Amino acid sequence: MKVINKLPGLPIERALAVVSGRWKAVILHVLLDGPQRTCELEKRIAGISQKVLIEQLRALEEHGMVGRQPSAEDSQGIEYLLTPLGESLRPILDSLIEWGAHHARELDEVHRLLPCDAVVRDRAIQ
Repeated sequence: MKVINKLPGLPIERALAVVSGRWKAVILHVLLDGPQRTCELEKRIAGISQKVLIEQLRALEEHGMVGRQPSAEDSQGIEYLLTPLGESLRPILDSLIEWGAHHARELDEVHRLLPCDAVVRDRAIQ
């Protein structure tokens, strides 16, 4: 069964289902920097396996958030990029980052927050 068929009917549940999972929001956040090949995404996201990355990319593609295009650098390679629908998540992801920090402050758990570069490596420093 396709992933899209499993989405809930309530809009808020649907939105959360599309971005939920251990890595989807991180992948979307990284793709906000522009198109990237699978190997680039693997290098940039610490701790993600190639198998899980590909599974999550396929689910995001099925949800219309991510697309594929031929690589600009290698005619046989494929790059993943955000679709306009995926790009529309930019302000929402920014808000979720801010809210996550706010939540940690309110519960006196700021010490548990990780800096972004603990999981996401800078694109230039691969």
